Amino acid sequence: MTDHAEQHASPTELTASFTELYGTAPEGVWAAPGRVNLIGEYTDFNDGFVMPLALPHTARAAVARRTDGELRLHSTDVPGGVVQLRVDELAPHAGHGWAAYPAGVVWALREAGHEITGADIQLSSTVPTGAGLSSSAALEVVTGLALSDLFGLGLTAAELAVLAQRAENAFVGVPCGVMDQMASACCTDGHALHLDTRDLTQRQVPFDLAAQGLRLLVVDTRVKHALGDGAYAERRAGCEEGARLLGIRTLRELPYAELGTALDTLAASGADESVVRYVRHVVGDNQRVEQVIGLLDAGQVRAAGPVLTAGHVSLRDDLRVSCAELDLVVEAANAAGALGARMTGGGFGGSAIVLVEESQADTVAKSVQEAFAAAGYAAPGVFPAVPSAGARRLV
Repeated sequence: MTDHAEQHASPTELTASFTELYGTAPEGVWAAPGRVNLIGEYTDFNDGFVMPLALPHTARAAVARRTDGELRLHSTDVPGGVVQLRVDELAPHAGHGWAAYPAGVVWALREAGHEITGADIQLSSTVPTGAGLSSSAALEVVTGLALSDLFGLGLTAAELAVLAQRAENAFVGVPCGVMDQMASACCTDGHALHLDTRDLTQRQVPFDLAAQGLRLLVVDTRVKHALGDGAYAERRAGCEEGARLLGIRTLRELPYAELGTALDTLAASGADESVVRYVRHVVGDNQRVEQVIGLLDAGQVRAAGPVLTAGHVSLRDDLRVSCAELDLVVEAANAAGALGARMTGGGFGGSAIVLVEESQADTVAKSVQEAFAAAGYAAPGVFPAVPSAGARRLV
């Protein structure tokens, strides 16, 4: 197994590279993590429930204020020089590649009435990109936290998350829900975050797998299928259409006990077959979050495994956002003795999570890797998901 988290640039190293790049020392260094979502997928933009946990992998930012309106951005992970922008000229959908994520946060802060007069930012991240582990949210949240601290904005973690989501929605143009940013901003060490995305109420749920003799593996398939382009937005629109046909504001308002009747109503109304499937998945996954919460509260973590697998089946068959590689992870892991497994994140590639007995972790990981080799796929990355702290200042 590998662990990208071990490759973090230290605050001292990031401070040194900032100083070399910009000719002056930063005012501090901040970190914000990526995440995996234990259960509750495509529910956040339906005002539903999610249950992510932060990874030890983080985006880190060394930052210093400017007063001349200049925004200078550099990443140690991306080839190329410093991206130079003017804060008063930032505009949505203007491109900028990776730099759109931190630039979008500056734009969102200014749109919210906060006086951001410029900044120099040096970024470094160990969150794998394209793996469905919210590398973009980590960039957004770490930028927002640094600027809130430096400019004395006093924003709460939840307020930072909402601003970061606005940056991704309105500036970058990705219609994501708020889960990724809330996870990066609000998760705590040793816990999963039970988040109600309707009102952003949250509960930190103890999730000490090691104490139970368990491990949660992340399997990064290292693939991203082009089919995913635009598919997220199409599913969001389908969910909104389902809610409209049912006469409710969002699918969160449909109780699980009434799902069967609602699906019959949709079919009778001539709703598109895909809309019926999307509704079934979202309402079902809200219920699965509640199931997992109940099992964790009862100390029955192992019993959550089949719920994870059921979530994957729904994502594969109803939402249709899985792919051959993700399906193979779930199939091979469960066949090798895993307690349960499912894709996590937006799908069409990216990562899956696997709940295993600690004693079986290496065997299951090897079985998945052998299955990929037999199928002719590139070797996946496998590492443990250790519930970690949310965004914070390092120095």
